Amino acid sequence: MENVAFEKGSPKVLKAWAFYDWANSVYSLVISSAVFPIFYGALFRLSEVEEVEVFGTMIARGPLISYLSSAAFVLIALATPFISGVADYLGNKKVFLKFFCYLGALSCIGLYWFSLDHIYLSLLFYFFGLVGSWLSIAIYNSYLPDIAYKEQQDRVSARGFSLGYIGSVLLLLVNLAMVMRPELFGIVGVGDHPAEVMAMRYSFITVGLWWIVFSQYTFKHMPKGYKKEGARKQLILGGFNELKKVRTEIATQLFLRKYLWAFFVYSMAVQTILLIAAYFGEQEIDWGSDNQRTVGLILSILLIQLVAMLGSMLTGRLAERLNNISMLIVINAIWMLLCVYAYFVKTPMDFYLAAGWVGLVMGSIQTLSRSTYSQNLPETEDTTSYFSFYEVAEKVGIVIGTFIFGYIAQLTGSMRGAALFLGIFFLVGAFLLARLRRYVVRA
Repeated sequence: MENVAFEKGSPKVLKAWAFYDWANSVYSLVISSAVFPIFYGALFRLSEVEEVEVFGTMIARGPLISYLSSAAFVLIALATPFISGVADYLGNKKVFLKFFCYLGALSCIGLYWFSLDHIYLSLLFYFFGLVGSWLSIAIYNSYLPDIAYKEQQDRVSARGFSLGYIGSVLLLLVNLAMVMRPELFGIVGVGDHPAEVMAMRYSFITVGLWWIVFSQYTFKHMPKGYKKEGARKQLILGGFNELKKVRTEIATQLFLRKYLWAFFVYSMAVQTILLIAAYFGEQEIDWGSDNQRTVGLILSILLIQLVAMLGSMLTGRLAERLNNISMLIVINAIWMLLCVYAYFVKTPMDFYLAAGWVGLVMGSIQTLSRSTYSQNLPETEDTTSYFSFYEVAEKVGIVIGTFIFGYIAQLTGSMRGAALFLGIFFLVGAFLLARLRRYVVRA
């Protein structure tokens, strides 16, 4: 590392790393999961339209956001290994972490101006918010084996997720208060937009500011990264060459190769569920009034986050005593049962119960997946390039998972059948993980 003061395993550095989850997680909660899906639907309802013209084609609101998200994840999947390789080659991960942090945060602020009248600019804000969030997290994840010893990684990974849940829930509570009681915050309606919708717009600004302000602690204390040898003119080719080298190395490591396949399969379903949960709740659950729908969906997301925090903390403790792979198998089985249960969910209470279980296994599977991969990396300075494979597996899985989900939902005319189908991925994931137990000592 270039930073003189940096010491691997240092409590200060571990805290700074985990704190980025506090800064960044507000995007995934407020924008991806809670407020924006409700705002997006309200915008179409206020305009009394179900379709909007994009590039000369009329597209319904659901497919539009699905296509946009898929396009964003295609870019994320392609860019992650390239950026990771270049970051390792330059020896400065922090500059990339900062760039994508600011790109995402400023795009969140730009969502304040999201409108159907300026659809292209609006979609760009959403697109780059998604890209900035996920690429910054890719760089952030790759820091873990650099800053923490293997025996520390389960605990610090769980701490990061826990801080993310706490911080994002705190901001969402404020945003919920803004939406429910906008007059307390001096928020009034503008034109055909009621005060509640304007409050949602202001919540996007709070996300961007929160993300920028709290990431400064991480930027101050985190090291830059490992410096690679070689001429600067080889920068671009050097990044690809590093990735090619890592790909060859992964092919020779039986556990790592098989684990990545298992992760790819079950993560495909996990991330799809997290992305469509709010849309599923809005479409398939009988909430009653629009106000009850808004409150019910936000409370459901809050429940998921609160339980996920407990699940993440519990996982960090259990991983010190139990086998990670065995725990992941059990968690995949629970996810599969939840997919079956989702087919029968109809009432708000049914949805709340499902949300609670989703939160528990969401925190567990994310914490264990990241730390299990990190613990089984070989001794290397190419940690960013290695983690790029982990990130690419996740992003490609999202592209495939969301496409399959949308296709089945369109084919059957219901999201229930699509949710049920996702259970197959967890079944296959559990089977692939079970095949790894013979190779495992610690993981």
